[in-house]
Amino acid sequence: VQLQASGGGLVQPGGSLSLSCAASGSIFSVTVMAWYRQAPGKQRELVAIITDNGNTGYGDLMKGRFTISKDNANNTVYLRMDSLKPEDTAVYYCNARVRVSRWSQENSYWDQGTLVTVSS
Repeated sequence: VQLQASGGGLVQPGGSLSLSCAASGSIFSVTVMAWYRQAPGKQRELVAIITDNGNTGYGDLMKGRFTISKDNANNTVYLRMDSLKPEDTAVYYCNARVRVSRWSQENSYWDQGTLVTVSS
């Protein structure tokens, strides 16, 4: 299973940016997809999460500014980030919890991370 993310880059404070992440490979089902982030010198934290039935959750600092969505048919998750602040600068990681067959356990997969920089 591979995760391929795109959409990171430089944005000014108050601006918007969207990320996407597609899971591919031997996939039977994707139960959860999520975004995490890690800023320099800080621990990785949850940004947003979406389950297979569409339930969503957000980190406290992201509520009202970030929106997670997904395309089940293409195993792709999106993150829309609005009203960005310099403190949102971090490497953003895509995570997917995947079963590769009906009988397999769920495993967690990560992409390599996408840098988002919020600066004027």
